[in-house]
Amino acid sequence: MKPEIKIMKTFKILIMILAISVAIYEQVSEEKNIYIMVIAIVVFMYGMMQLSAKIPSKNQHKEEEDDEQRR
Repeated sequence: MKPEIKIMKTFKILIMILAISVAIYEQVSEEKNIYIMVIAIVVFMYGMMQLSAKIPSKNQHKEEEDDEQRR
């Protein structure tokens, strides 16, 4: 894995941890700010989407074989 990719992955994970920490903090505080919670959850979900986009599907090999058979 390239060092740049590893740094970006680490950066995304840190941002996601920060976003969830902010969301949890807002949840337990007396005055809940719904906008901060929504933004934190959106940032977390975006980070999860970015990280999971690199993971291949379990059925990817099977789908490729099916595509080859159709041709």
